[in-house]
Amino acid sequence: MAPARPILFFPPLKLVLYWPVLKKALEELQHVSFTQSYGMTELSPAATFLDARYHVLEGPDAGRLASCGRPVFNADVRIVDEEDQPLADGEVGEIVVKGPMVMQGYWQNPEATAEAIRDGWMHTGDAGYRDSDGFFYIVDRIKDLVITGGENVASVEVENCIYQLDAVSECAVFGIPHEDWIETVHAEVVTKPGFTITEAEVIAHCKGQMTTFKCPRSVVIRDQPLPISGTGKIMKNELRKPYWEGRDRKV
Repeated sequence: MAPARPILFFPPLKLVLYWPVLKKALEELQHVSFTQSYGMTELSPAATFLDARYHVLEGPDAGRLASCGRPVFNADVRIVDEEDQPLADGEVGEIVVKGPMVMQGYWQNPEATAEAIRDGWMHTGDAGYRDSDGFFYIVDRIKDLVITGGENVASVEVENCIYQLDAVSECAVFGIPHEDWIETVHAEVVTKPGFTITEAEVIAHCKGQMTTFKCPRSVVIRDQPLPISGTGKIMKNELRKPYWEGRDRKV
């Protein structure tokens, strides 16, 4: 058993602006209001906003907690396919943004600017969808979607499922080549000190939580940390390399 952490209280705290929020934080900090926004350096400061009224665990708005909100007043946000055509509500595609918050371009890099901004729309590289009420949801980075048997699998969804396991310290999910399905879902897992877990246990846990095609077909249990970039992100490109060497298609 992992040691229990003490519950912390912050009476003066009234508002939290956050990136990812855990449901546990809402349960333990019930006197605090939570908000979030979605943006990036190229969209300064934000394109969508989810205010405090939707940060609830019960009631008709409970599902909004997974959303990054609706567009801010001066932003136009849509979901497009690979041909930059708008998609219907509920369909997963790339999030693109138009408005005064979009950058003018990358410094002395016109090629990258032309790739990112097309017809005034900033292509974020984030995969997501919009619901019928105009709320946007981020599901993954476009490059991290796993295409298996014609189905798109968001790696972050599988990772969140694996992180529910007490033994897991780090995990990364990505696609590895398969002759029939193009890719299969693969996970690399690092265990916490003093914990053990098997490939079969990870797969069984996922099958109990999500649709079968989203579940890892293979899992590598590691005793060394995953490679991390200077910004603290797991370097999935390094993890993919051994599986895709010698192939023209890398994802």
